[in-house]
Amino acid sequence: MGVLASCALLSAHFAWAVGDSPGGPAVNEINFQPPVTKIAEELYHLHMMMLLLCTVIFLGVFGVMFYSIFKHRKSKGHKASNFHESTTVEIIWTVVPFIIVVLMALPATKTVVAMKDTSNADLTVKVTGYQWKWAYDYVKGPGEGINFFSTLTTPRSEVNGQAPITDTYLQEVDNPLVVPVGKKIRIITTANDVVHSWYVPAFGVKQDAIPGFVRDTWFKAEKTGTYRGFCTELCGKEHAFMPVVVTVLSDDDYAKWVDGEKKKMANASDDPNRTYTMAELVQRGGQVYQSNCAVCHQPTGKGAGVFPALDGSKIVNGPIANHVSIVLNGKGAMPTWGKTLNDVEIASVITFERNSWGNHTGDILQPKQVADARNGKMPEGGDHLSGAAAPAAASGPAASGAAAASGPTASIDAPRALTASRMGKPQPEAVAARTAPAA
Repeated sequence: MGVLASCALLSAHFAWAVGDSPGGPAVNEINFQPPVTKIAEELYHLHMMMLLLCTVIFLGVFGVMFYSIFKHRKSKGHKASNFHESTTVEIIWTVVPFIIVVLMALPATKTVVAMKDTSNADLTVKVTGYQWKWAYDYVKGPGEGINFFSTLTTPRSEVNGQAPITDTYLQEVDNPLVVPVGKKIRIITTANDVVHSWYVPAFGVKQDAIPGFVRDTWFKAEKTGTYRGFCTELCGKEHAFMPVVVTVLSDDDYAKWVDGEKKKMANASDDPNRTYTMAELVQRGGQVYQSNCAVCHQPTGKGAGVFPALDGSKIVNGPIANHVSIVLNGKGAMPTWGKTLNDVEIASVITFERNSWGNHTGDILQPKQVADARNGKMPEGGDHLSGAAAPAAASGPAASGAAAASGPTASIDAPRALTASRMGKPQPEAVAARTAPAA
């Protein structure tokens, strides 16, 4: 049985084995990642110098100690000497450590000063930490005006152990930070919720992102390629799921990327004043949900842990005002999405949630209603729970009139009569509720 168990474990190990992560950590790597910036190279040399120095001191101190113990042991007839002090020895063990500390501090101080010199940057990027993703805003230099979120794309099937993991497990994102090679990049960090830390080992860069504070650092990559890092400050449940991925391109390729991103932003710009169809909102909402909500509420809407299920939820199927309020303002472990998503994105994801999985409310929330909600005027209607179905069916003409009326709330009130018929109203009355002429 023991042999079989060992074979099974060995087979499982090889079945789930992964290789080196491109631009990230290598299998069995025990030293720093290969540096691609001058600062990272200096840090590597400092590390090796300190390690060598500590090794020499360790061998010297413990060598003398063990030699003394072995050569002067009691079994050989040695007796301990009695002496009180030695001025010479005390001077030596004071001066020598001082010299060692100075020799260590001089190069380290030079590197630390260089790490903090963010002047004369060619490109400035603001990095904002969120639970659990990064936002990048190009604020100065080539690409100014480009902004996007960078979110983990590792499938949940890998995270849940349902599929073999890849070499980029938990180190792949939908939108990496893109910078040109050989240019000084200034990184400004802050956070929206809790403390995060932006770290790329190959660049020798690690900077905390603190809510309400602005910190900065810089790097100049000398090689093109993709480099990977991660958040190094414990920031909550999904701390391990917010990697940092930076793609370094040649000048020509970077210029093409900037041009493509600006065209993409122009084509995909959201119009908050437009009235969208159900299909448009559901399609866009699905994308917003996968990028922002699926990590907690799961792609299936079944929820996990403290994050409740959305499929069949009382919030999702209840009054739409409550749904909008929670998405805008957050509740408990749920962040405040009103500061992160625009009106179109919030309208889309709420419409998606109310018309996906087992939720078939027929509700449509328009961006204009989200804008009104931000100003305190919440949308009305949308209550599809059994307790709210009876009055909706009883007022058949009014419900039909609301469906025929123009305006953004019509799409919310229209399905009330149909919902009432599903909830057990007598058939003639339900038919009357569905077919009554508009007032």
